Amino acid sequence: MSKFIVSGFADEFDSDLKTHVEGFKTLGINHIEVRFINEKNIADLTEEEVKDLKAYLDENGIKVSAVGSPLGKITLDDCFDEHIEKCKRVYRYANILGAKFIRMFSFYPHKDKGFCEASKKEVYARLEKMVALAEEYGVVLCHENEGEIYGESPESCLEVLEYFSGRLKCVFDMGNFRLGGYDPIKAYEMLKEYIAYFHLKDGTIDGIIVPPGMGDAKIAEILAMHAKKVEEPFVISMEPHLVDFCGLNDLVQDAKELKKEISYANSQEAFTDAANRIFEILKGIE
Repeated sequence: MSKFIVSGFADEFDSDLKTHVEGFKTLGINHIEVRFINEKNIADLTEEEVKDLKAYLDENGIKVSAVGSPLGKITLDDCFDEHIEKCKRVYRYANILGAKFIRMFSFYPHKDKGFCEASKKEVYARLEKMVALAEEYGVVLCHENEGEIYGESPESCLEVLEYFSGRLKCVFDMGNFRLGGYDPIKAYEMLKEYIAYFHLKDGTIDGIIVPPGMGDAKIAEILAMHAKKVEEPFVISMEPHLVDFCGLNDLVQDAKELKKEISYANSQEAFTDAANRIFEILKGIE
């Protein structure tokens, strides 16, 4: 039995739900991490839209591996009461979709202040409320390492994960670590006990996004290490970022400055290339 459950952000294949579901079926992928549905963020859907989404995915044999939410991807200046209401909505949607895991982040700092000691306390206070609420809904928050948020470096990620003692899990994105100037192998060794699943993108030491396997994110090495470590199959969720797509500007600060090595005719071609490269990587491991 394969150790790898392949999933991905199908909105990077195409913005249209039916097109990206058909694309995943053609690629042989039967899991999805939901983020944008018909150009609308999962957190902004109505409950009826989410129920319709669940029914459509069920009809097509697609399971939801996780909700790729925008939770925690706001500044400490933003209203947290409003954000908690969004948390409740996303947690409820995860229940409808049958998703245990919800991807989230650990906040951008106050404008022009950075993460001082007071800001650090505010980060933890907010995260505690989010984690406690998630537990009430029976879902697990999974922190993704991301540039410029509190949990950007391997050290800060470990600090956050140790603080919550297993109540908060890790979405390990080796590409984000590499693009941020961190050693992905060292990051894996630090965070491996907390990893719930992986995001797969690749990048170079120079900060350029490249197709999986062409960069310095050590995708094959890290997946092989984790496959040896764990007994149960685990999710690898493709997020290649090889072309601009609907919602990218909402996901990445200064998205226009992202550097990409290879040009593609369209998003479908780019995602298909990424998927095929990942399949080859997995063959080499298995």
